Amino acid sequence: MGNVMTRIAIMGAAGRMGRILIEATELAEGAKLGAAVVLPTDSLLGSDAGEMAGLGKKLDVSLVSELTASIDDFDVLVDFTSPAATMENIKICEAAGKGIVIGTTGLTDAQKAELSAAAADMKIVFAPNYSVGVNLCLNLLRMAASVMGEESDIEVIEMHHKHKVDSPSGTALRLGEVVAETMGWDLNEVANYGREGQTGARPHKEIGFQTIRGGDVVGDHTVMFATEGERVEITHKAQSRMTFAKGAVRAALWLNDQPNGLYDMQDVLGF
Repeated sequence: MGNVMTRIAIMGAAGRMGRILIEATELAEGAKLGAAVVLPTDSLLGSDAGEMAGLGKKLDVSLVSELTASIDDFDVLVDFTSPAATMENIKICEAAGKGIVIGTTGLTDAQKAELSAAAADMKIVFAPNYSVGVNLCLNLLRMAASVMGEESDIEVIEMHHKHKVDSPSGTALRLGEVVAETMGWDLNEVANYGREGQTGARPHKEIGFQTIRGGDVVGDHTVMFATEGERVEITHKAQSRMTFAKGAVRAALWLNDQPNGLYDMQDVLGF
């Protein structure tokens, strides 16, 4: 590929994640910001993305309100927005032959199926979490579940900042999925998302989820394997959103050289 720069578009560029994605794109070797999209109502519309993100310099990319307005200015879109917006952006990218890296969580099963179908004609990375550490934890969980799962009670505990709108987190669900897959279970059948009142004894074939919301926590996840006499806990704590942003930009650079298909962060990292 030589020194060809991958041009990245950022959706929701003025949001918490969007600003950090702009910074991560600017820091990454081989990447440059091609487009930055904000809501039509955003007061910063038309201003420079670099100044908006607080980089202290112009990137010569103006904030636009429509992805289609910048369709020739990017190779890969990075989208951490809402399910409805993401589904719309998949259609736009598919039509224009662009890749998309999706960090949006809270998609329904129907939306996920639509996303998978689109990947026949385009390249998509779709992962609930782009941090290297969380993806390492997925592998550790496969090991723990295969060794201890049969005699353990398995619980997933997660905490996020008070502004997060979906619960449990996409990452917590993925952690649960990986454990369930390893155990040969269907997560939809074994997940328990809350206990209250006279619940009776806990069945073994269950993965409990506890969701905590408060303050400014970026993201804490623990999976607990509790047996008679001991327990193992695998925990990941994110201190900064930059860890997700760097991972997403890494995924965009990687995706640009791949054939059409649906990938996740495990593919990007070569796990």
